[in-house]
Amino acid sequence: SPTDLSELLKEGTKESHDRAENTQFVKDFLKGRIRRELFKLATVALHFTYSALEEEMDRNKDNPVFAPLYFPVELHRREALAKDLKYFYGEDWKEKIQCSEATQQYVDRIHHVGQHEPELLVAHAYTRYMGDLSGGQVLKKVAQRALKLPSTEEGIQFYVFENVSNAQQFKQLYRARMNALDLDKNTKERIVEEANRAFRFNMQVFDELDKIGRSLPEEAQDGGFPVHDGKGDIRKCPYYADKLGAAGPGCPFHTVVGLARQPLVQLVLAACVAVAAGAAAWYIL
Repeated sequence: SPTDLSELLKEGTKESHDRAENTQFVKDFLKGRIRRELFKLATVALHFTYSALEEEMDRNKDNPVFAPLYFPVELHRREALAKDLKYFYGEDWKEKIQCSEATQQYVDRIHHVGQHEPELLVAHAYTRYMGDLSGGQVLKKVAQRALKLPSTEEGIQFYVFENVSNAQQFKQLYRARMNALDLDKNTKERIVEEANRAFRFNMQVFDELDKIGRSLPEEAQDGGFPVHDGKGDIRKCPYYADKLGAAGPGCPFHTVVGLARQPLVQLVLAACVAVAAGAAAWYIL
């Protein structure tokens, strides 16, 4: 049986990794079925998660149980996520976002670990960053294509590691540093257990996003207009300006209804109806 921490983590989290990849949210994402509003919420969840993780990593940067894995220049994601949130929500993005229930549970656990069991911080860093440098690069391309994001990579800065020139080589370095940590067998087992816990937190966030996604109105595909029948709260309309956080085109349905209520438009419509009725009567006769 393997004794290197990297191999123990790979083997010990294989089932959790497979389960995470098979959540409905991830499967839909990989198929390009990711809606802009849901992608924005996923980015918000990542912001709170990485803010907590990197705060605790900064706290433990000199702790020998974690220090060898401290790569702020190469790995930290807070600034990249801030750029993405600014792109999606505008300059005042901080006032427009909030931490969801599932994400808060994840954040609370990270803070507990960082402050009371820093050796377990290895598990959370491994789960997040190694995933970002692997499958995350696939998600980057899918999101850019499905959401028609700019080729300049705005909105997906989270997936861009400017200071990692070769992801494969860096992952090898990271694993070597993990294996060199002075940890006993019991601690390694606890780290593997914590990594599985981290996967469960991620799956809870995915499930939460999936539930939110089922309640969202359908969005346009290939630049078309979404179907909207005008029923219910106007604020739920995907074209509602405040919901989008910026001035933009109004909902097609409500635009037509608003115009139809104008006296002049009603007069023109009435005249058109009269002409159409006259033409129909003439044809019948």
